[in-house]
Amino acid sequence: MKLTKSNYYSHDTDFQYMSFSVFKDFEKCEAATLAKLKGDWEPTSNPEPLLVGNYVHSYFESPEAHQEFVEANKSEMISTRGKTKGQLKSSYKVADDMIKALSEDDFFNYVYMPGEKEVIVTGELFGHQWKGKIDSLCLDRGYFCDLKTVDDFHKGHWNPELRQKVNFVEDRGYHMQAAIYQELIRQTFDVDCQPYIFGVSKQPIPDKIAISFDGDGQFLMQSALEKISNEQDHFWRVLMGEEPPKACGKCEYCRQGKQLAGFTEVSSIEIS
Repeated sequence: MKLTKSNYYSHDTDFQYMSFSVFKDFEKCEAATLAKLKGDWEPTSNPEPLLVGNYVHSYFESPEAHQEFVEANKSEMISTRGKTKGQLKSSYKVADDMIKALSEDDFFNYVYMPGEKEVIVTGELFGHQWKGKIDSLCLDRGYFCDLKTVDDFHKGHWNPELRQKVNFVEDRGYHMQAAIYQELIRQTFDVDCQPYIFGVSKQPIPDKIAISFDGDGQFLMQSALEKISNEQDHFWRVLMGEEPPKACGKCEYCRQGKQLAGFTEVSSIEIS
């Protein structure tokens, strides 16, 4: 199946191409991910953080893309009650401040804006097909950029495996995404590109950051590819119905059908 803008996010393509987001979902809970991809279950999460991120992304994609997004999501963006009825909700006013912060930054405009936006790439990682969509791709300059909206760059996130706090890039696996996209660009265009991240925070006065993957970043990216190599065969067998999915026992999907089978000793309660 050829990937296009209209079918890229279709669950049908997720059974033919692995993606960063689906891989990360499988790591969290295989049972919930499979149910979502098959259309048997939908999470009840608040869509606003995702919509705010897409609002910012679409602005820097093109005026047409931004207008299309606003028209499609106007009902979610406009307040319908109280003194603010008919006005933009507060989160989208913050999003406008985030857009302004980036738009007025010379370095962002020099690096991010010249690239081709929302470029679909595909390729093979360790024997399986993968897909990705690049926020801003500058083949002639040899780099690509991802745009991230974050609550606070300097907030620590507890990693139970390392037993220490890590930054938002490591917590959300963006080093893995960078490694995946770098390889897919190489296979699609035969060009080696350096990954960069531009981040803008959702704080009342937005912060900005530009991130590279030199030094330790290269180690993180290589480790992420090794993780994919070690884990994805099982995930694919789950997708194809060849192996049963493992349930995490803690997420929204698992909680809805949970039945108690006995007692948990107080010191054995899992924490994260």
